Amino acid sequence: MPEIKSNKAYVISALVILTVIIYIIRAASLQLFENSYKLSAENNALRRVIDYPARGLIFDRNGNLLVYNKPIYEVMVIPNQTSEFDTLELCDILGAPKALILDNINKAIEYSHFKPSKIYGPIDQEKYIVLSEKMYKFKGFFIQTRFERIYPYASGAHVLGYLREVDQDIVDTSNYYQPGDIIGFGGIERTYEVYLRGQKGVHYYLVDAFSRIVDSYKDGKYDTIAVAGSDIICTIDAELQQYAELLMTNKRGSIVAIEPKTGEILALVSSPNFDPNLLTSTKLKENYGKLQLDEDKPLFNRALGSATSPPGSTFKIVDALIGLNEGVITTESTIACNGGFNIGSHIVGCHHGGAVNFYHSISGSCNTFYCEVFTRLIRNKKFDSFEDAYRHWYDQLQKFGIGRKIGIDLPGENKGVLYTADKFNEKHGKGEWGPFRIISLAIGQGEMGITTLQLANIAAIVSNKGFYFIPHLVKKIVGREHIDSVYLQKNYTDIDSSYFTPVIEGMEQVVMFGTAANIFLPNVAQCGKTGTAQNPHGDYNSVFIAFAPKQNPQIAIAVYVENGSYGSTTAAPIASLIMEKYITDSISRPFLEEFMINKNLMNRGERTDK
Repeated sequence: MPEIKSNKAYVISALVILTVIIYIIRAASLQLFENSYKLSAENNALRRVIDYPARGLIFDRNGNLLVYNKPIYEVMVIPNQTSEFDTLELCDILGAPKALILDNINKAIEYSHFKPSKIYGPIDQEKYIVLSEKMYKFKGFFIQTRFERIYPYASGAHVLGYLREVDQDIVDTSNYYQPGDIIGFGGIERTYEVYLRGQKGVHYYLVDAFSRIVDSYKDGKYDTIAVAGSDIICTIDAELQQYAELLMTNKRGSIVAIEPKTGEILALVSSPNFDPNLLTSTKLKENYGKLQLDEDKPLFNRALGSATSPPGSTFKIVDALIGLNEGVITTESTIACNGGFNIGSHIVGCHHGGAVNFYHSISGSCNTFYCEVFTRLIRNKKFDSFEDAYRHWYDQLQKFGIGRKIGIDLPGENKGVLYTADKFNEKHGKGEWGPFRIISLAIGQGEMGITTLQLANIAAIVSNKGFYFIPHLVKKIVGREHIDSVYLQKNYTDIDSSYFTPVIEGMEQVVMFGTAANIFLPNVAQCGKTGTAQNPHGDYNSVFIAFAPKQNPQIAIAVYVENGSYGSTTAAPIASLIMEKYITDSISRPFLEEFMINKNLMNRGERTDK
């Protein structure tokens, strides 16, 4: 028994000694080999400074610089390295309220005693110089360099976007962003943030008792280098963008111009707009609230976001194509128009009279013709019910990008308005509606809203005779082989390509001797369609879609001007000037250009974006 007890004692002693040895080895490894722990332990003698990368530059399709960087300065604090300081002197240098600085310091303490937090900024060069000279008085504070964006063309605000500080939700859900960091907001800056932002670097410095950097820690062994963001070449033509914005001066509406063979957006205008330089880092707080409260809603992107804008007669192009494809009409069809389409006691008015053939239905924009086409489509006997026929018509429209988001590489795209059969059943009762109840859809009115982007895409589809590339704003990300493949794929409608030729002929006649004959150009074969959309808030909305030249189209465009009267009055001249400018790099009608620039429509009705 004594021998057994002795053996147990030896075993227990051995286990105790082994445990002690393990702890000693672990402690030694932490001190000798785990430098990350050592760094943490010495954090109160070190300063960890983020090296913010230069954000990627943005160029237009011709190599013109649209966005570049300018250094700015922010005041940072590491709470556990601070000591008593003259708050009033710091506030006087910065020109900042004492309450704000103290509040921001308290927030920094709540966030972390050991990590840097921004307490004020950005500050200008003059304040940076003064504060740098007196920084020894403010232990634990330092100045950090970042970059703000500058927009030399002062245009394209809705395309480019802007930067702003991240909110707490972003900080909580991201491994990259910290309080005080900036992020792309709106436009290309937001969509391509991950490419433009680059990669942060980190530097560790030894600091003295006066918060001055003494030396790099361990000769920079643990430093990482910032990697600049990728430059982006966008699809916009900067000069065309500026010209389109000029033509929309004192007008409310939007323009989208596309290169049909690629889907690249040449110009995208929302008016009223604003100078993107108003929302740079140093001016954001001053101007964002003003823009947000502006009754003309300059921050709102009408080209993508106006969901309730009816297309008016521009939509007849789509119904003409579907009618031909479904066989309810041919190019030889003639329909009698007696000043309107009769639905019981109700009449859809029309300015025509007598027999209207297919081509004249487009060039003269006959309401009666397309009410009849729509009725035949919804009563098509190859379907079991008018609901099934409507569903088929609905599906055809979806292939044109109507009633759904197309997928542009910008935030804020609206799908527009297009009722499903189920929605009409819910609204009117199952079986209680039919083509007559929803006849306004035939002429682009009623329960239909199409964005200007969707209208421009329709023009591109027609010019391509049946397909489109998803409209996009980035041509190349430097360092990457190609952009997202989704923008390189053809998207087809269900319309036989042969039916586009007669429609294109009709659209050419619109400009030659039809509803838009006032914009005829002898040297550029334009194909277009006018639209005059009802507007309960004021005068008619003026709408026009077009492409040019007729052979090998270079540009497809949609112009939507609120309270602009007839499509031929405002939208068509603007579109024609833009197409001529892009194709010929000149303007042969300076009188028309001057008239459209000076035309003021801002007070002709209430806003439709309320």
